Amino acid sequence: MKVATFNINNINKRLPNLLRWLKRSKPDAVCLQELKCATEDFPKAELERAGYAAVWSGQKTWNGVAILSRGEKPIITTPRLPGDPSDEQARYIEAAVKGIVIGCTYLPNGNPQPGPKFDYKMKWFARLARHATKLQKQRKPTILAGDFNVAPTDLDIYPTKSWDNDALIQPAPRKAFQNLIRKGWTDAIRELYGDERVYSFWTYWRNRYERDDGLRLDHFLLDGSTAPRLLEGGVDADVRGDEGASDHAPVWIRLK
Repeated sequence: MKVATFNINNINKRLPNLLRWLKRSKPDAVCLQELKCATEDFPKAELERAGYAAVWSGQKTWNGVAILSRGEKPIITTPRLPGDPSDEQARYIEAAVKGIVIGCTYLPNGNPQPGPKFDYKMKWFARLARHATKLQKQRKPTILAGDFNVAPTDLDIYPTKSWDNDALIQPAPRKAFQNLIRKGWTDAIRELYGDERVYSFWTYWRNRYERDDGLRLDHFLLDGSTAPRLLEGGVDADVRGDEGASDHAPVWIRLK
């Protein structure tokens, strides 16, 4: 089973890019983030013609998440991240796909920091951690996948000091991410690549993609029953170089 995550950065604007990649890569399940479209504007018909059924939570202009499944519709298990009924941002959707519970995750960016946006990021991270513990207790194969908006270690950002004040690499979100690992979740790409630098995001400015000055922000966290099934994984970095590309590239894993 091949599972992928892709911050598409406006699904309608980049639908041709997404469809080309789906045809080439043929993942069984895909988590998408930053749909940047209202729920009613999601391109359901186009994806169905490509062989993918979907569940999604849209939000006009910002955010938005979706889970695609090849050949069968995902079954929603949790429509939004629990813990704050007042939070209306579309950043989490969870569904069962081919026997695996998949939580599609789009954490807040948190910039500028310090400030209210960074505080929101950390509160959201805490909510995710509480929900992750509940998922572990269900003892079902589970994956948390998506754009976590954190480069977990210095290996996950190109050598630079220019990002030192950015919310993506602050000690607090890095610690929150590592706390998930300590509680039994496996960072799949790091597990596979060891100390090798692997990036999934390159900003549009200053030729960062061409220079491979990237960050690893898109992650797969596997629960204890899913981690032993991990076979391989990678980043389709060439997709970032396509005309009209998202600033993220698809990341994927394959499970037994």
